[in-house]
Amino acid sequence: GARFTKILNYKGLYTTAKADAEAECSILRHDLDKIAEIKSLLEERRIAAKMAGVYSNSDPPRKTMRRGVLMTLLQQSAMTLPLWIGKPGESPPPLCGATPASSDYVAKQGDKVAARVKAVDGDEQWILAEVVSYSHSTNKYEVDDIDEEGKERHTLSRRRIIPLPQWKANPETDPEALFSKDQLVLALYPQTTCFYRALIHSPPHRPQDDYSVLFEDTSYPDGYSPPLNVAQRYVVACKENKKK
Repeated sequence: GARFTKILNYKGLYTTAKADAEAECSILRHDLDKIAEIKSLLEERRIAAKMAGVYSNSDPPRKTMRRGVLMTLLQQSAMTLPLWIGKPGESPPPLCGATPASSDYVAKQGDKVAARVKAVDGDEQWILAEVVSYSHSTNKYEVDDIDEEGKERHTLSRRRIIPLPQWKANPETDPEALFSKDQLVLALYPQTTCFYRALIHSPPHRPQDDYSVLFEDTSYPDGYSPPLNVAQRYVVACKENKKK
């Protein structure tokens, strides 16, 4: 009888603990949704202010952002990228970590993307850019180079655009949503606004960790740089299979 009572007590404690955990998860999800909503509103205000500056002749010319400030903002954007927290059995959505966007996905105004553009010397390169607009009639994007020193706007087809992740993948719960060791990717080279081909040296082990990547670099004997850290926000699938 005492043993049976003890088992019932354990079951009761387990049920209570499970209910408490589920309630806590529900509160966390609600709070994360509120944070996302606030960030979205702030982004809308930023875009509205930017567009007002573009179309207003009375405003003074916009000052170019100092490079150090830009690099700090890019780091902050990577750090504040929300972590995907799914329900038990729920698969990570598109644009979570390495999970690509759906085939019919259209990036929104203000979204950050990797964009393949022609450089001044005629070569092509992948740059970090911000979506200005998308035309459904031409299937082309207008994007701004994130580096304001260039002040360039590009009109590009969809195949030249790779949307950046909108959520970090949690290595502890969704490791399948991360790039694997030795996988070929495009990664933002530290302290620059350009993406280069790289191999995954090691994926993140904890939610706050970065990827460790080996950039292609012919100045090293094996053709790759020493390992460098790049945040999940700035690592995307490489569309190019062959070296040029």
